[in-house]
Amino acid sequence: MQEIKLRAEIRNQRGTRKELSAIRKDRKIPAVIYGGEKPPLSVLVVETELLKATRTGGTNAILHLEHPEGKDTVILKSLQRHAVTQQPVHADFQRISLREKIEVRVPLHVVGEAPGVKLQGGVLEHALRELRVRALPTAIPQHIEIDVSRLEINHNILVKDVTIPAGVEVLDSPEHIVVNILQPRVEEVAPAEAAVAEPEVIAKGKKEEEGAEGAAEPEAKAKGGAPAAAPAPAQKKEGK
Repeated sequence: MQEIKLRAEIRNQRGTRKELSAIRKDRKIPAVIYGGEKPPLSVLVVETELLKATRTGGTNAILHLEHPEGKDTVILKSLQRHAVTQQPVHADFQRISLREKIEVRVPLHVVGEAPGVKLQGGVLEHALRELRVRALPTAIPQHIEIDVSRLEINHNILVKDVTIPAGVEVLDSPEHIVVNILQPRVEEVAPAEAAVAEPEVIAKGKKEEEGAEGAAEPEAKAKGGAPAAAPAPAQKKEGK
């Protein structure tokens, strides 16, 4: 694991919201250093320097924070970001000893092209994107590679199948699925034309019947026919 030096400034622990906004506007990140035998310490770090350190050494890089009160060997435990702008707003640094094992999460990187995806049309599913491990800080890898170049459809890779560097203990269940290849989803499409055709035929037939009944009377008048006379009313019989 790469070791990186990083500068820090001591800051007022009880900064107001206005002060914190001004700090972040200057592209500095409020942070706290905790752990070990020392009390917590509130500091400021330059945003660009911290992000460069994480890009270079990974999220679990060993950082040597130098500040006016001395120096602390730490790892970046968490980095909070603004929900909209994604700008870092706060960082937590945990003090570590290079002689003691620590628990961290290591990112998993998929490498290779799975035949189940390329040739069989399957879908690669990431069931696990990082592993929880225990190791000395100097033995923690930046990431762990997952080779899927032999993975066919309906096959998977479990935690126990992953190649782990020497000196690293995996804390996740060995039977946990890391990645798998799923069957492609097939959507059934209903025949839309057949569904529309039937109502059209019924409507057309109904109109033809209504047209035939309405045309009967005008046709009779055209031939000189007269409408049928109403039946004469019945006459009453006179009593004797």
